Amino acid sequence: MDFEFALFLALIVAGIIILWDRSMGRPKRIRQAESGVSLRMPLIVEYSRSFFPVILAVFLLRAFVVEPFRIPSGSMLPSLFIGDFILVSKSSYGIKLPVLKREIISLGAPQSGDVMVFRFPRDPKTNFIKRVIGTPGDVVSYHNKRLSLNGRPLPLEAMDLVNWPPGEQEDRVKTYLESIGSENHTIMIDSRRASSSIRVKVPEGHYFVMGDNRDHSNDSRYWGFVPEEFVVGKAFFIWFSWDSAGGGVNWDRIGSVID
Repeated sequence: MDFEFALFLALIVAGIIILWDRSMGRPKRIRQAESGVSLRMPLIVEYSRSFFPVILAVFLLRAFVVEPFRIPSGSMLPSLFIGDFILVSKSSYGIKLPVLKREIISLGAPQSGDVMVFRFPRDPKTNFIKRVIGTPGDVVSYHNKRLSLNGRPLPLEAMDLVNWPPGEQEDRVKTYLESIGSENHTIMIDSRRASSSIRVKVPEGHYFVMGDNRDHSNDSRYWGFVPEEFVVGKAFFIWFSWDSAGGGVNWDRIGSVID
């Protein structure tokens, strides 16, 4: 079950219990007290009254402000490591109705270079995270492991990573600084993996996304575009990181801004 929907159900149930108590339970306890009989508040009512404001706060925060996610794969290396816990802004692109996920207020649109969380088009119950490459109307091409946008190859600059991602081998995996407009980000290229060519035009209301770990990412090159209504939000901050390989906390990644 979707966590947001579960929170919504919990709110409804707790609210009904509280309303029932106010209309029926509490008056009954008052009448009993007037007749000299002490009647204790039911435990379920106590719990509902205690947890309702907490559930409401979490629900509103998660639905309209930020939502936490954990990075489960290496498709966004070296920008995001497996085990990174990130925050995603739910209002960067607009305000959506909780549960229904329908936009009611538009505040902008994803831009090329944004790290975006979205619902996977082939399985909307699953969330993916990738980098936005093409926006509506853009022509995206990928050939010989070189990305071009609207006929212009994106600038690449070879670089050395100070903190090499766990499990990666420097002898076959190279890192580059890639630029989209004024925005820069790091990508990884695996020299031992074959790469297919693609050239597409992004249709209206859709986005073309790719992982920064170009040869180890399941992205728009293989399953198509992300519909606008499937956009969840923009990833912006790493609040915790756990090194699953080393079994410890990645202290140097905590507090990092996601570029």
